[in-house]
Amino acid sequence: MSQPNIKGILLKTTMEIQPTLINAARIGDTAFLQSILDDGVNVNFSDEKGYTPLIIACYNRQIEAAKLLIESGADVNAADIGGNTALMGVCFKGYPEIADLLIESGADLNMQHGNGGTALMFATMFGRNDLVQIMLDKGADPEITEFRGLTALDLAIQQGNHQAAQLLEEFAQRN
Repeated sequence: MSQPNIKGILLKTTMEIQPTLINAARIGDTAFLQSILDDGVNVNFSDEKGYTPLIIACYNRQIEAAKLLIESGADVNAADIGGNTALMGVCFKGYPEIADLLIESGADLNMQHGNGGTALMFATMFGRNDLVQIMLDKGADPEITEFRGLTALDLAIQQGNHQAAQLLEEFAQRN
């Protein structure tokens, strides 16, 4: 009689648990997340699109799940296959409370995704002007350019986001 392949069993179990961890992060099931994390599942694994549990929790406005994942060692600067981070996602979606959490937890304000865009640019392009202000107040660099050479101000003007353009111009005058 042959011995069971322990590594194979552990790999299969881990691969079965990872999608449930992503789903728990999506719906904010912190009790389930905690139980999985207590079992030692890698909090920084990513699915086929590069999404980590933290990216999913943040994108779905699950702040308590995001806090738990960060406390458990989630990488706040992890990026999906397109280079998008949790901070970029919340700046796109418009979740200032989660942006604050990520920034306080060490999120890089100036990371750029595959096309060179930043979280500040996402906030600017999608009219999340409260996040534009937060990003500027916390130290985001408005002079970074994306792949076409455009800054956050250029993108605000291009999008007709006059309030963001004003915020960015006032910031430039003060600095």
